[in-house]
Amino acid sequence: MLGRAVAQTIGRNGHTVTVLQRRPSGLDYAEIQGDITDQQVVRSAVKDQQAVIHLAARVSPAGRWRDFADVNIGGTSNLINASQQAGVTRFVYVSSPSVASSGKAHIGESALPADPASTRSYYARSKAEAEQLVLARAGGEMAVTAVRPHLVWGPGDEQLVARVVRRATSGSLRLIGSGAALVDSTYVDNAADALAAALDQAPAIDGQALVISNGEPRPVTELLRGLCDAAGFELPMRCVPTWAAKAGGALVEAVWAAGRLTTDPPMTRFLAEQLSTAHWYDQRLTRELLDWTPTVSIDDGLARLADWYR
Repeated sequence: MLGRAVAQTIGRNGHTVTVLQRRPSGLDYAEIQGDITDQQVVRSAVKDQQAVIHLAARVSPAGRWRDFADVNIGGTSNLINASQQAGVTRFVYVSSPSVASSGKAHIGESALPADPASTRSYYARSKAEAEQLVLARAGGEMAVTAVRPHLVWGPGDEQLVARVVRRATSGSLRLIGSGAALVDSTYVDNAADALAAALDQAPAIDGQALVISNGEPRPVTELLRGLCDAAGFELPMRCVPTWAAKAGGALVEAVWAAGRLTTDPPMTRFLAEQLSTAHWYDQRLTRELLDWTPTVSIDDGLARLADWYR
């Protein structure tokens, strides 16, 4: 979803776009199919390019560390090394606020340093290590920056929206704690515009990490209800105490790891923490540095999502 929106946005901005992904994109751009863990494919993709926006990642609430490391760290290493060798001058790494999340609330924070040791999931740890790898290249001929979109959603979303709707329809969606924790999110068009702005501003923000969001924090309950309403389903109001969700998440993680299961677990410690603690970020510096502001509000985004479902 986000990769498609970014490609279309920078294409509209006048850039010649090449896309690299594992399956056909359906976009009217030069296209290379392959995996970022394949060095030969990556070298072919970056040849003659001036800039790279790196969105590819393994995103899952569960799985083996090796699988996350191979794609998120190894793939990023392949891509940034090939980019430098090919003479790429701008490299935008799409990271995640979870790289600096230790389970505590983030209330009006800016982009804290990535800390793999304190992260709460294999995904977050691998993204943190990859971000450090990218930003370590700052100060050279290739400008590098990390942009951390927070909870991106919109039409066609298979991560946040699809998971919420699947659980709502099956009756397995639960509110953790009171559901009153404030969380921010990012409508997909705003995230794409911000990444396009990061591409334009890359030399000025070399070596920096920036969190982007709509800047409209809402209670978890309100956001989940909005997503369910847009999909035409009622939000189940069953609640689970935070302590029970965290304990259950730890147990589920152990079972999934022992069985090497690949399906989405019903709960993890990281998910319990994310649904029960506040996560919203100060956007003033980000908007100043990128010369960017969101153009689609949360309410307008929900209306567009409802139109898409209809």
